[in-house]
Amino acid sequence: MRIKQLEYLEAVIETGSINEAAKRLYLTQPSLSSAIKDLEREMGITIFQRSNSGARLTADGREFMNYAKQILDQVRLLDDRFKHQQALHQSFAVSAQHYAFVVNAFVELIKEINSPTYKFTLRETETENIFNDLRAFKSELGVLYINNFNRRIINKLLTENGLKFTPLFVAKPHVFLSRYNPLAKRQSISLDDLTELPYLSFEQGENNSFYFSEEIQSTLSHKKEIKVSDRATIFNLMVGLNGYTISSGIISSKLNDDKIVAIPLELDDPITIGIAQHQYTVPSQLSLKFIQLLKNHIRDYGFKIIGEENERV
Repeated sequence: MRIKQLEYLEAVIETGSINEAAKRLYLTQPSLSSAIKDLEREMGITIFQRSNSGARLTADGREFMNYAKQILDQVRLLDDRFKHQQALHQSFAVSAQHYAFVVNAFVELIKEINSPTYKFTLRETETENIFNDLRAFKSELGVLYINNFNRRIINKLLTENGLKFTPLFVAKPHVFLSRYNPLAKRQSISLDDLTELPYLSFEQGENNSFYFSEEIQSTLSHKKEIKVSDRATIFNLMVGLNGYTISSGIISSKLNDDKIVAIPLELDDPITIGIAQHQYTVPSQLSLKFIQLLKNHIRDYGFKIIGEENERV
């Protein structure tokens, strides 16, 4: 097994195609295919399923790439440090649904690292992209929720992509709206109270499946509905149009959310928010630190971490 072969595999995963990977690597398609087949014979496994639509990792291929990615990361660190005489830089990437506590933990992580150089990535993205990023090893961790409605589909995707889901906490549904909205004075809000207000939700791309929605009760119809792609926009529309969305109940004043309030929704539909990550990858120290910071911020908002004894305030 050679490092070059692992780099070839990585290129195929990133492009999704042996032909496209060959172009990137300035190789012929037959020579790249031959190199991959040689590695498969040596390892005694099938790494890719090949079809007219491209190349996808098999279950063995996903496990193999978990280890290969760690090798490649270490090789690049060695190159940077000694061949190129660069100081070691730390790298970390996470993909998540749109949660303020994820941003808070990410900011805190960067503040705490002791490194003159680093390369960090936070992708607040569509639900399907979280799985795509993890599958392609673009991100080490994903943050998303599971509830009774989407559980079967999300668990299927976790299994297919060789991922595991670790629950962090359970949240009851809350309505997010402007503090200037008359409903903001309520102790709780029903779905009937929201009928005339614009419903705001996060766009989920081409595969805009109900099961990928970041908001519960995604199959309900609404008189007025607006889809957006980022948290700043959704908050602006809450203030500007008296719109609302449904989420976990965590709002961060540190991220300029002071004009938004969270009111309990009169609905029994809890969500479990947690971490998705590869089953066989040894977690990096940065990922472990990030998860700990997530837990700290979640506790600060008065939630119980699953497996711990703190009760919600």
